[in-house]
Amino acid sequence: MILITGHVIMTPEHRDRMIALGTEHSVRSRAEPGCLAHNCHIDVEDDMRLVFVEEWESIDAVRTHFAVPASGAFVAEMRALSPQPPAIRIHTAEDITAKLMG
Repeated sequence: MILITGHVIMTPEHRDRMIALGTEHSVRSRAEPGCLAHNCHIDVEDDMRLVFVEEWESIDAVRTHFAVPASGAFVAEMRALSPQPPAIRIHTAEDITAKLMG
């Protein structure tokens, strides 16, 4: 499984637009092949920080997702609206819930 985490800093004047963009992107992404989860959250410790948590079946699914024109447009608009570049981390992960929880 591929786990992606990321965030973008919002500004008061663009906050509503950025939340709408993040929500639209997550909904669209969840419909893509190989997407197990894709969610957008507001950080409870910093309400101007929009956080993304994604789970994908494979790196190929992630590559396909990144190649979708709407994904590129989303990143470009977020980058233009934010005072800082978006942050992203991509990890390989193994679900060990059953091993730990029985």
